[in-house]
Amino acid sequence: MNINSFPVRAGNAARAFINNNRALTIAERVESLNALEADEAARLLAKMPEERAVRILDRPELRNAPAILEVMTNADAARLLHGMSNDRVADILLELDDDARARLFATLEEPVRVAIQGLMGYPPRTAGGIMTTEYVSVFASWTVAQTLDHVRQVERSRETVYAIYVLDDDTHVLLHVVTLRRLITGQPDACILTVAQKGTPVTAPALMKQEDVARLIRRHDLLALPVVDENGLMLGIVTVDDVIDTMIADTTEAAQRFGGMEALGQPYMKIGFAGMIRKRAGWLAALFLGEMLTASAMQHFEGELEKAVVLTLFIPLIMSSGGNSGSQATSLIIRALALGELKLSDWWRVALRELPTGIVLGSILGLVGFARIVLWQTIGLFDYGPHWQLVGVTVFAALIGIVTFGSLAGSMLPFMLQKLRLDPASASAPAVATLVDVTGLVIYFSVALLILSGTML
Repeated sequence: MNINSFPVRAGNAARAFINNNRALTIAERVESLNALEADEAARLLAKMPEERAVRILDRPELRNAPAILEVMTNADAARLLHGMSNDRVADILLELDDDARARLFATLEEPVRVAIQGLMGYPPRTAGGIMTTEYVSVFASWTVAQTLDHVRQVERSRETVYAIYVLDDDTHVLLHVVTLRRLITGQPDACILTVAQKGTPVTAPALMKQEDVARLIRRHDLLALPVVDENGLMLGIVTVDDVIDTMIADTTEAAQRFGGMEALGQPYMKIGFAGMIRKRAGWLAALFLGEMLTASAMQHFEGELEKAVVLTLFIPLIMSSGGNSGSQATSLIIRALALGELKLSDWWRVALRELPTGIVLGSILGLVGFARIVLWQTIGLFDYGPHWQLVGVTVFAALIGIVTFGSLAGSMLPFMLQKLRLDPASASAPAVATLVDVTGLVIYFSVALLILSGTML
């Protein structure tokens, strides 16, 4: 393979990876492998020390991990899969087609297969879907010394050792959590319960949404959150880095949808030309059809436009102001819903808040528009005709109505989508702008008819 053909952004790291001229960090090796074809990356990983290869494959940033494992021999794939964390293996297997998944699944030992099959059974974007079953647990009858010895024995095969979970000796129900800091300060012959955190541990059910999991971790300042069943038995843990990885992926998808397109699901430079067209064309066509209603609205007021051509000068101003106010409101509400600051039942509070906000914002823009007309007319930059004062009042009043409607529509749309069990992020800024554009024209010309009737109209 010609290393000069690698992308520039990863070229230096890829050359060093292959030539082994210097020690690379795991992050640099991941970046290098992302620039390689799957078969070449598989060949390099198979030649590496097992521990290093496992650490690389365990990184979610390695985007082509499923393809790499798919082209490996069964022996190499099995060796690396057994060293990886169970939750990462489950994620990778879910990305493969049925045949490849079955082939790799068959290479796993029975206990690992059972654990991974359990993880794959949980819905995505839930606590069970992002948890790992590799955690440190001990019984309540153990001493501090026994626990420390156990941690030393299992630390290489566990996701984290900073939290140790204390289980009831008989029922195996989760009782307490012990931090590693408290553990190493305890007396060796003391019971593990003497260094356990007081109170009931913070836990999550397996079907809790990952957004709620993130809020729990943030609220209680946790490094890991135990996931339990209805009887209090531990199923696994969700670590803070798992939450960060999944939330970054979700934020990326939401940002792409909010821009008025389908989520790519792949890095920008990895998606093919045909795939890019498919992701973007549908939304653009839908938005274009929506904007065609703008032409219909203008055709409806064709007679008024012929009588008062000066009104057309302010159509771009009117449309952009309404769309901007709607996009602002949509962005604020989507973010507030995502952070849990707002619930579906809060829609009326938001409406009562956005109504006066829209009126004030519209009044500010209206005053700016009116002042601009007065200034241009006074200094002779443009002649708006003998009824220029009424034109200014029309623009002022229309902006109040349009910005108010834009703020209300933009704030209510995410609530409507959530009520329909759709992602509020689907309320993209272009979609809101299209909606407000059409209604904005209707408001503008309706106000013009009301104010200018008997003079210009």
